[in-house]
Amino acid sequence: MPKGLVVAAVETGSIAEEMEIQVGDRVLAVNEEELNDIIDFQFGIAEEEFTLQIETIDGELWEIEIEKAPGEFLGLEVEKISAEGLKLCRNNCTFCFVAQMPPGMRSTLYDKDDDYRLSITQGSFITLTNLSEEELTRIITLHLSPLYISVHAWNPEVRARLMRNPHAGKLPEQIRRLAEAGIVVHAQVVLIPDHNDGDVLAETIERLGELYPAVQSIAVVPVGLTRYREHLTTLRGFTSQEACQLLDQGERWQKNFFERLAQHLVYFADEFYIIAGREFPEVSVYDDFPQLENGVGMVRKFMTEIEAGWKLLPEAVSKRHVHLLTGTSAQLLFEGLRDRLMNQVNGLKLSVHAIRNDFFGSSVTVAGLLTAQDIALQLGDLRGEEFLIPCVMLKADDDLFLDDQSVQWLEKKVNGKASIVENDGLAFLEHVIGYSLGGKTIE
Repeated sequence: MPKGLVVAAVETGSIAEEMEIQVGDRVLAVNEEELNDIIDFQFGIAEEEFTLQIETIDGELWEIEIEKAPGEFLGLEVEKISAEGLKLCRNNCTFCFVAQMPPGMRSTLYDKDDDYRLSITQGSFITLTNLSEEELTRIITLHLSPLYISVHAWNPEVRARLMRNPHAGKLPEQIRRLAEAGIVVHAQVVLIPDHNDGDVLAETIERLGELYPAVQSIAVVPVGLTRYREHLTTLRGFTSQEACQLLDQGERWQKNFFERLAQHLVYFADEFYIIAGREFPEVSVYDDFPQLENGVGMVRKFMTEIEAGWKLLPEAVSKRHVHLLTGTSAQLLFEGLRDRLMNQVNGLKLSVHAIRNDFFGSSVTVAGLLTAQDIALQLGDLRGEEFLIPCVMLKADDDLFLDDQSVQWLEKKVNGKASIVENDGLAFLEHVIGYSLGGKTIE
C-alpha cells in the first residue's frame, strides 16, 4: 500500500504554493517521521520550523525545509484521513440511518465510518466500539480533543442491545478515562421511544453530567425513521404528548445544571419542539450553541439573526418573486416569515414550498434530507424565477443533493434560477431582497 498522504488542495498564495507543492503529490514524512494519518500530519506541521518529505506526482523525492510565522498556515490539504482509509463501524444499531437508505444516493453516504480521527478533525460522532487500547492511549497521550461521542445510553446492557455489539457496554469506563485525562467530550443521545427514554435517559443525563467539565454538552435528538425499514426492528417516533413530557423534564435538568454549573449542559433537537408544538427556548438556554451542526438550536439562532437584520431591511425593492424551499417541519416558520417580509418590503413576493419527502418517507421532515427529485416534482415550472436552496440540502463544498443530482440539474428541471443560502438569518434576508446590507447586489 502506498505510504503517506496525497495532497488534495493547495491554497493560492500559501507557503505550499510557494514551495511548488501540487495536487497529487504525496507527503511521506514530517521531520523524518513517517505519516500514518492526518493526526501525524497536523501535529508535524504545527511547529514553526519543520521538514517535509514529498514524493511528487512525477515520482521525484523532495525534502523541503519550512519556516513559518506563529499561526501561519501551510496552505495544504490532504486527500484522505489515512493511507489505509477510514475505520468503519462495527455496530449493527437497531436505529441505524444508513440501513434505512434507498439505492440511488451519493456513494459515500453508504459508508458507515466510525473513526476517531474524523471526530477530532470534522466533529463527526463516534461510538468508541472499534477503538483499540493503543488508539485510546494515543488520544490521551496526544490530548486529542474535543471528541464527539454517540452515547445513546449509559447503561451497558441497554447500549449493547441498541447497538447490537457487546463492546458497546464498555462506554462508561472509556468515557471516564477520557474525562480523567482532560479530553473534552460532546455527547449525543439518539432517543427512541420505549428503548432508551424514561429512566434510562435520566441515568444517562445524570452520569454524563457528573463528568462536567470534561463533558461539555449533551444533545438529545429524536430517532430518524424512513420508509425503508423492511426486515428491521420495529421502531416508532415520538408523539406530541411524549415530546412535551420530555421537554418538561429537560427544562428541569437544564435548571438544575445551570444552578450548579452555570451551564444548561443538556440540549434538545429543534425537532422535539416542533413535534411538541412548543416555542423554541431563548438564546441563553443554548449557551454557546455547542451542537448547532447536530440540529440543536438552529432555528433559535436563525430567528435571532433575522431579528438583528430586520431593522436594516429596505422599505421597497424592485418587483421580485422569490421561492423559499424548506422541509415540512419548518413550514409554519417560513410562512410566518413570508407574511411578515411581504408586509415590510413593498415589491417583494415570496412563495413557501414545504417539500414532502417522498424519497425517504413523509416521517422525515427536515430540509437537510430533501432530494433534488422530490423538489423538482413538487416545485413545477418556476418560469425563470429565483428559488433559494438552504446549504444544508447540499454536500459540503459542493452542489450535489443526497440523490447525487446537482443544483444545475434542478435549475433545468424547474426552469428557475437557484441561489444557495448559508445557515444564517442575515444571509437569508439578503438573498430574499437581492442586496447585501451595504446595497451591493447579491451574486
